[in-house]
Amino acid sequence: MSMVAWSSSTDDACAIADITSLPLETRFPPFRLRQYGGFWLLEKFLEGVPALHSVFEPRPSDVVLGSFPKCGTTWLKALAFATRNRADHPPGGLDHPLRRRNPHDIVHYLELQFAVSMGHALAALPSPRVLATHLPYSLLPRRITAGQGCRIVYICRDPKDAFVSSWFFTNKTAAAERARAGGEEPPPYTFEEAFELFCDGICVSGPQWRHVLGYWEESRRRPEKVLFLRYEEMLRDTAGNVRKLAEFMGCGFSGEEEASGVVQDIVELCSLKSLKNMDVNKSGSHGPLAHESFFRKGVAGDWSNHMTPAMAERLDTIVEDALRGSGLTFDVAEPEPSA
Repeated sequence: MSMVAWSSSTDDACAIADITSLPLETRFPPFRLRQYGGFWLLEKFLEGVPALHSVFEPRPSDVVLGSFPKCGTTWLKALAFATRNRADHPPGGLDHPLRRRNPHDIVHYLELQFAVSMGHALAALPSPRVLATHLPYSLLPRRITAGQGCRIVYICRDPKDAFVSSWFFTNKTAAAERARAGGEEPPPYTFEEAFELFCDGICVSGPQWRHVLGYWEESRRRPEKVLFLRYEEMLRDTAGNVRKLAEFMGCGFSGEEEASGVVQDIVELCSLKSLKNMDVNKSGSHGPLAHESFFRKGVAGDWSNHMTPAMAERLDTIVEDALRGSGLTFDVAEPEPSA
């Protein structure tokens, strides 16, 4: 493990301590979390943050996709890549990169790339680049956020659905880790235990509401630099949000493209159903994570099939208290009925 922690108080990373001196949380198996700057970060991702701050050189044409985990990250990566690169890779093509590679193998996480290879793979990418991060806005390098920087697209989701999705993902990942290691079966990581941790803000990149708030506030201050998208609205009007995304990235659709159905081709190529059924996402893995683990239901309101009304009310109250006065509310869709 990297032995360097850092400070975000200057443009470049500043060595201040050993990462192992930061608060450690191990009750979120199989992930090890370290607390820094008021957030719980994946230990592996945190290792790359000092280099990200000191080495990364953003380009004016870069677009960085920000998200809290399990809030539509995979979908946004696919949509942004397909939209930005449609001239070189027509979305209706049978050999489109998204048909051959998982979205996470195409759009790289900044902090992970600097943890494993000092970002060399990112530097080799041609412009325009689409990149991604789970870091909160307050911990992004100033080279990204200050002055001209580059554009940021953030996607948010109802915290209750984000929690449920993360619990399923965590359990699936833990099971895969156990199968690989061949170790003893650990005590079950229950829904109730995970809920208590989530309410305390202890989860990957948590607290979720603070993560969302940072990007929301910046989108209000600089809407030309930060586009704030809502997962539920994207489900209701995917084509409209793809048009908004394209305009923000500086590659709006022409009248000819609209007439020929390019927008709908992108929507269909990147739909959860389409991505889920592609052979590349039925097998293979992204690092230790199986490709299929990135796809579940992808609906709004699934929380009602797993959380009690009391749990939902408690989490809603925590979030509402934290966001009071910000102007941000979560657009909660009506829960879908149980099957």
